[in-house]
Amino acid sequence: MAKVTRDDVARLAGTSTAVVSYVINNGPRPVAPATRERVLAAIAQLGYRPDRVAQAMASRRTDLIGLIVPDARQPFFGEMAHAVEQAASERGKMVLVGNTDYVAEREVHYLRAFLGMRVSGLILVSHALNDQAAAEIEAWDARVVLLHERPEAIDDVAVVTDDVGGARGAVRHLLEHGHPYVACIGGTAETPEVGDPVSDHVEGWRLAMADFGLTTEGRCFEAPYNRYDAYQVALGLLAGPDRPPAIFCSTDDQAVGVLRAARELRIDVPGELAVVGFDDIKEAALTDPPLTTVATDRKAMARAAVDLVLDDTVRLPGNGHDRLRMVPAHLVTRRSCGCDEEPRQL
Repeated sequence: MAKVTRDDVARLAGTSTAVVSYVINNGPRPVAPATRERVLAAIAQLGYRPDRVAQAMASRRTDLIGLIVPDARQPFFGEMAHAVEQAASERGKMVLVGNTDYVAEREVHYLRAFLGMRVSGLILVSHALNDQAAAEIEAWDARVVLLHERPEAIDDVAVVTDDVGGARGAVRHLLEHGHPYVACIGGTAETPEVGDPVSDHVEGWRLAMADFGLTTEGRCFEAPYNRYDAYQVALGLLAGPDRPPAIFCSTDDQAVGVLRAARELRIDVPGELAVVGFDDIKEAALTDPPLTTVATDRKAMARAAVDLVLDDTVRLPGNGHDRLRMVPAHLVTRRSCGCDEEPRQL
């Protein structure tokens, strides 16, 4: 059976191959609704399948969006990747995902691979973008949107959460429960001091403690972002002589580890220890007790990132686009802090 071509579609629809191309590619020129319907009906009747490889070679762009994340095994990044995929699908795009495992060389590897594939754009969740990675982006003149983090190495459009404000409100909420102070589980020595959400969460904690006239000295503890290492850190902290009355964790995954350590040590939560996290991963509602946390709107963030990465005007000067899109955060109160499960606006 002969392969159906674009010429065949044009003949059946009674139009030009250029118009068929505009319908398939959603542009660059508009097509009248009635004409579009004729073209789509002809495509369906003939069973035409566009040659995506040929289209990519001609336009020097594919229908792909590259998404680079630190670790999609972590619930937050897994949920974010899913939200990006859904938003991209609504725009007729597919997503390629690369995991850096917090290793700079792997980030550069995926940057080169995705940009070499001529993706339509790149959404980057970078833990600590280095100069080499920034040089790769500049060399390809790539359309890049930073998501969740704002590395200092490049000044590109970013979509983030109000991390400082969200953390500050959560810690203030704990202090309003009457706790004498709140300890913080932050990141590690490798966590960037600027542009990283965890650093911003720690800053929000410091500001809230200052609001109540409390010292932060000796009350912030380092831990990797995952529950397993945070569990080990929490075992030592909670079994020690200076067990804190309340803990703010920079990520929900860390908070899950803290809750497990408290359960092993037979420490009642929230009676003897209050715990709050950040991110509102789906699992937060199912922990024991359910976790109070700061919710981030990952669907809104993903949709904004996809829209920005596909927006042809976003990089033009004087076009009115803000280079930073900040999505509000809100506190979701559950039993781990001693509250009923009613969301509270920060």
